[in-house]
Amino acid sequence: MSSRRNPVIGIAAATLGVAAGVAAGIAADRAGKHRAAMAALETPELLDITPDEERVVLTDDGVALHVEIDRPAPEAARVAADGSTRHGRPDELPTVVLTHGYCLSLRCWVYQRRALKEAGYRVVSWDQRGHGQSGRGARDSYTIDRLGQDLHAVLAQVVPDGDLVLVGHSMGGMTMLALGELDPVLVVERVVGAAFVATSAGGLMLANGGRVATMGRLMLERLGPGVLGSLSHRPELFGRMRRVARDLEHFLVEQNSFASPVPRSVVRYTSDILLGTPLDVVNDYLMTFDGFDKRPALLEYRHAVVLVFNGRDDVLTPPAHSELIVEGIPGAEHIVVNDAGHVIMLEHPELLDAHLVQLVDQSARARAEQIEVSTQPRVRRVVTDVAKNRRQRRLESEAAELARAGRGGRRGKSVRGAGDAEAGKAGTSAKSGKAGKTARTGKTAKTGKGDAAERRTGT
Repeated sequence: MSSRRNPVIGIAAATLGVAAGVAAGIAADRAGKHRAAMAALETPELLDITPDEERVVLTDDGVALHVEIDRPAPEAARVAADGSTRHGRPDELPTVVLTHGYCLSLRCWVYQRRALKEAGYRVVSWDQRGHGQSGRGARDSYTIDRLGQDLHAVLAQVVPDGDLVLVGHSMGGMTMLALGELDPVLVVERVVGAAFVATSAGGLMLANGGRVATMGRLMLERLGPGVLGSLSHRPELFGRMRRVARDLEHFLVEQNSFASPVPRSVVRYTSDILLGTPLDVVNDYLMTFDGFDKRPALLEYRHAVVLVFNGRDDVLTPPAHSELIVEGIPGAEHIVVNDAGHVIMLEHPELLDAHLVQLVDQSARARAEQIEVSTQPRVRRVVTDVAKNRRQRRLESEAAELARAGRGGRRGKSVRGAGDAEAGKAGTSAKSGKAGKTARTGKTAKTGKGDAAERRTGT
């Protein structure tokens, strides 16, 4: 069909002409304070991770799900098990299963996978159907209930026995609730810990976080099925739109995914994941969120150690969604991060890493000591100034590096060991080993010296 006969294609073609001008304005805007902050946060750390094993799980409707497994070093697992499991054996430790959200992939967990593995835990990550390296299903299979069945298949084929800690972000958290509805016996008997990260149990409209979110929701509702469906048949046109509007693309991802400055490399990485999802899959999933409500399934997790973790400035699943989850699970811990958006695992990885390591350790201990978790008081913490402290830590680390390099040049190799020790003191980024140690002592998890202030209130 020609662009004259198809208004959707005509709109898309016109967008190509407009995008260049808009992108130029966005690029100029980046010359301000956020660009300087992002540059200060840039890191040479690799974003991708190489798994120890890759698997393919075939669902009962014939979809191939891509699964990656990370195994800890034997010594790290031994240390993690010592004092936290009944007999101090690594095989008693729970396996952590990470489930990503809508339009993302298992790549979004790169920091958490690395931290949990270093802390001594086996980690299983998987791509939801239609996302990442997993296969596509029929159009009517893109539902939350079907995703719950997919998670069930992953557990049955990759982690058939042993304790579990389930972690879900956004649609991944919804998938966990669908699993609880599908097989409550499995959840009660095997799930010792659960983390609901920037997600929703339903009962509230998604993306109700203000003007930007409302506009985004209206665009998805009004234009989504038509525009996305038509563009999905013209991938070469969409590819040209992305190339021309690259700056605009990064800006929109940054604005709707993060609420504080993050390294430019992380924005690009997130953009590639989000916009790498096939357009027809994005379109076909939209209907599953209408009327979504699995609040009754929250009770299936009342026996587990539960962490609810979200950003105050999340425009897709605002804090009100997390509040409903906390209300539905007695004893849940609620962490609200002030300067954080929806893709919080990439925005504030050190903070989430520390809390997840602590969660797994506490879950293992609760199982070993047979603690009745549901009788514990609810805890709510508000974490502030994370971005500010992160920038400060980076500056301290860079200053230490410069000082060490200067001393090394003047005095030779004899002082390098001392310089490394000093840099270790100055660089206070949370490492998984430190986070694990903090968790094992039962103290509040922190991301580093002088880090975010936390307020604790029992409810």
